[in-house]
Amino acid sequence: MVRLPLTPAELERGRRLGALLRRARGDRPLLETALDAGVSPETLRKIESGRVATPAFSTIASIAGVLGLSLDEVWTEISPHVEQPSRSLAS
Repeated sequence: MVRLPLTPAELERGRRLGALLRRARGDRPLLETALDAGVSPETLRKIESGRVATPAFSTIASIAGVLGLSLDEVWTEISPHVEQPSRSLAS
């Protein structure tokens, strides 16, 4: 199976995800966080550094849970900020 190169948008999303997880982890040790989430410390390090830009959903969910982040918070942080069209409420 051939994996296509990541798009610039995917790479940026990975950087935002890594930054969010680093901020949420704060002073908590990386090793402790990784073990509590059931992932290897190297995997968490790569995600936090943006080197793994598209980790598996279950990996993100596990890490987010350990850090007290909801998946809604994660999505809000990493998703592209698209302006929603305003709707007229006139009757």
